[in-house]
Amino acid sequence: MADAEKTAPVEAITTPTHSLEGGDGDVVIPKGWMYRTWKIGPITLPWYASPEAQLLLVAFVCFLCPGMFNAVNGLGGGGQITAHASNGSNTALYATFAVVGFFAGTITNTLGIKIALSFGGLGYSVYVSSYLCYNHTQSYGYIVFAGFFLGCCAGILWTAQGAIMMSYPAEKDKGRYISWFWMIFNLGGVIGSLVPLGQNIHVTTNSTVTDGTYIGFLVLTFLGACAAWTLVDAKHVVRKDGSRIIMMKNPTWKTELFGLYETLLSDPYIILLWPMFFASNWFTTYQFNDVNLAQFNTRTRALNGVLYWSSQILGAAVFGFALDFPKASRRTRAKAAWVALFVLTFAVWGGGYAFQKQYTRADVNAGASTPKDISDDYVKKDWTDSGYVGPMFLYIFYGFYDAAWQVTVYWFMGALTNNSRKLANFAGFYKGIQSAGAAIIWRLDGLDAPPPYMNLFASCWGLLAGSLIVAAPVMLWKIKDTVPVEDDIKFSDETVAEVVGHKSIDREDAENV
Repeated sequence: MADAEKTAPVEAITTPTHSLEGGDGDVVIPKGWMYRTWKIGPITLPWYASPEAQLLLVAFVCFLCPGMFNAVNGLGGGGQITAHASNGSNTALYATFAVVGFFAGTITNTLGIKIALSFGGLGYSVYVSSYLCYNHTQSYGYIVFAGFFLGCCAGILWTAQGAIMMSYPAEKDKGRYISWFWMIFNLGGVIGSLVPLGQNIHVTTNSTVTDGTYIGFLVLTFLGACAAWTLVDAKHVVRKDGSRIIMMKNPTWKTELFGLYETLLSDPYIILLWPMFFASNWFTTYQFNDVNLAQFNTRTRALNGVLYWSSQILGAAVFGFALDFPKASRRTRAKAAWVALFVLTFAVWGGGYAFQKQYTRADVNAGASTPKDISDDYVKKDWTDSGYVGPMFLYIFYGFYDAAWQVTVYWFMGALTNNSRKLANFAGFYKGIQSAGAAIIWRLDGLDAPPPYMNLFASCWGLLAGSLIVAAPVMLWKIKDTVPVEDDIKFSDETVAEVVGHKSIDREDAENV
């Protein structure tokens, strides 16, 4: 009996429970509205405090906040005629994001998921409002401040999101969870791009998007910040097998700051993934400003945005589900994913090189010195032009590649541990280093004398291929088929008994224990 008491879960003693019938016994699940399942015909919905439901809620928040941000920036120049204001704002954004993101795991672990996501969402509303203001006042100071403020907010939001996406699912489901999130999140970019497409569908010149576009984005991002309060705390989340999220029960600023140091000390090999983190947003500036903005008129840019984010949904589905392929070991899947990314890097960006050879920055800026005379301006492509189909498919493949890269990197991190506290720090490293790269490339593209398009293109291709080579040892030697729970709890103040699933036992069996 003493042995049974030592292994009894705390929640099973202090919280009323019920049993969920599973494949190998009844699983103990707490009682209450958060754990009540609902049926709609033959479909059984997951309980509210399940990983599935919480992931969907987080995806909805990101659908409304970063999804709308992506739609705005996907237009090139944030929907403005030139990229000057957008470059300044995004340089401030990512420079701040890089600093805050590195410590965002500490902040998220201390404040909790709901506060982190809600605060993060507000930054997107301020960011969108600055473009609306810029349409009327040309206030460069406010648009740069909005970028700085969003950098503070977004670092925390994305770290909270990453911790949920990587630590809530079981090991066998992480690829699917990541792909579900990425698909819903990018649906925000699709719908967000449909708005300016509909409002500018007859605009065949190069102009700013309308006020109504920005107002719509402003309302949606604010709703996203409010939606964050519908989540439950991680301590209440219970999986189908009765297991719980591995985390710190009593986090403090001191424990979480020290935890950041502990993460680097216990998992120094994470540094080998940092070049992949750095490259993961480097290429989007080139794609948005130096391809979409440089080559296409307003309505075609909006259409390209719809296609780009739609292809991200497809890329996330293909890679996410392949990464959970049950007939191959996780080590094998990790190596296969690395090979697939390497092949895609040369296939997609090889096509990009062929396209980039067709124009230069000097070509695109023709007529800039005579703004009142449009006769010498560079003529941008419209979707009715005969030469549009090739660049359209290139842009679609750029979106597919982006999703494949992001989903795979998240899966690599999630395969290294199941500890929510450690994964929050991993996500913080990821977003911080990613943002440092983005800050640099946005600044380079925004210089008075920016580098040639071909130079920026080459930097994208080289970083992506090189970072894969640096990361290869992690796939070869560090990703295991499973991570023992005893290893995961070393980075928390919980015990095995508090996080594993427990089976119910009947009275006769209990008396014989």
